[in-house]
Amino acid sequence: MRITHLDHACLLVDVADQRILIDPGVFSELEDLTGLTAVVVTHQHPDHLDPERIDALLDANTDARVLMEADTAESVEDAGYADRVEVLRDATSVALGDGTVELTGVGERHADIHPYVPRIGNTGVVVRAADEPVLYHPGDALDGEPGEVDLLGVPVSAPWGKVAEAIAFVRRIAPSRAIVPIHDGLLNEQGRGMYVTHIGDFGADGGVEVLDLRGAGPTEV
Repeated sequence: MRITHLDHACLLVDVADQRILIDPGVFSELEDLTGLTAVVVTHQHPDHLDPERIDALLDANTDARVLMEADTAESVEDAGYADRVEVLRDATSVALGDGTVELTGVGERHADIHPYVPRIGNTGVVVRAADEPVLYHPGDALDGEPGEVDLLGVPVSAPWGKVAEAIAFVRRIAPSRAIVPIHDGLLNEQGRGMYVTHIGDFGADGGVEVLDLRGAGPTEV
């Protein structure tokens, strides 16, 4: 498996000859991305789905499957690519590459931001392939139940979150290998470092390994 952090919540996952892009939002580096097998969108917020650039991205990847959480799929029903959209649902799996890769939806609701913003749908995704690490990207929710995973995408900072909740999330899921910091586009480098250090130091008794991919380019895991 090779993972590239394309800023904020966006991960590009190359595994078993499949190329999966998760959450291409407004903070993400989306230019010149080709050869995608699937584009996965956990929810409709623009930092996870950029309405200005998604058309060009999909035009450049005409064979990519487009998997979106249910509310998100409904929100783009008037878009030019709407006929390509498949709904990614909780506890439902989608096979890529004749079954070599399995994408499984996790959860249904976005984390609560505050009482004045209605909650929307959110479905995270687990990426599995034989003899490869299992990766869970939760989108914007910390209550999903992905089962056993090796690599856990952890939202570092968000209007809906705090570091204590991120630490509790890591401890509950207990990834076997490492956490991957994501959802960090609102932080400067110094502030981000403080958050990541707290989560890594206290995400398990004795700490948890941090696989920090920000600015690292494609990384074999």
